Amino acid sequence: MRAAVVSDIHGNLTALEAVLADLRETSPDLIAHGGDLADNGSSPVEVLDRLRDLAWPGVYGNTDEMLFDPPSLTRFASGLPQLKAMWDAIEEMAADVRQRLGGERLAWLRALPGALMQEDFVLLHASPQTAWRAPMDSAADADLESAYGRMGRPVVVYGHIHRPYVRAVAGMVVANSGSAGMPHDGDRRASYLLLDEGRPSIRRVEYDLQRELKLLRSSGRPHAGWIARILESASPQMP
Repeated sequence: MRAAVVSDIHGNLTALEAVLADLRETSPDLIAHGGDLADNGSSPVEVLDRLRDLAWPGVYGNTDEMLFDPPSLTRFASGLPQLKAMWDAIEEMAADVRQRLGGERLAWLRALPGALMQEDFVLLHASPQTAWRAPMDSAADADLESAYGRMGRPVVVYGHIHRPYVRAVAGMVVANSGSAGMPHDGDRRASYLLLDEGRPSIRRVEYDLQRELKLLRSSGRPHAGWIARILESASPQMP
């Protein structure tokens, strides 16, 4: 069986379209999404509606939770008060997306599970306890084992950190799918994960970044310039 995991699209419609074209070439038997679907990018409504039409199974991410449960951002941000300027910008963007999506789409996000269990892998957005925290790609083996060792599957796949990798740890494989719509590893290309008979690998896909930046500029989204800097640098930036 061949499966694919597409995570952290973040409203980037151009990247999603390129990934969908690539998926037609790789032809997985199952495609799942890892959450963080709509917030930040140019096209939150269009991305969410496309995914609903595709009917992929998947999980909610922290920005999805932030949309359907606004206090979740407040709770997380309270632990990092030094980043108040960033949290304020994120809340402004989230309020804009909530209004655009409307109640029915938000209810669809709320109904997503926190974990997706398959026969040979489990998919999470971040970690079993929360969609807001996950080990980085540089984490020690012991930290990965502590986070994911009790999931009961030979492969654990997650997103959230926007940095793809595959590592063998303590009798299991831990893999990060990277971000389809907002990479943070210096590579502008969209990223997703393929599992071929349980063997994970990272797939990178070129997309028309200038087209997406044009959509972003014309979208009326707050803090569009900040998001553009992240997309152009493929790395985290402050607002």
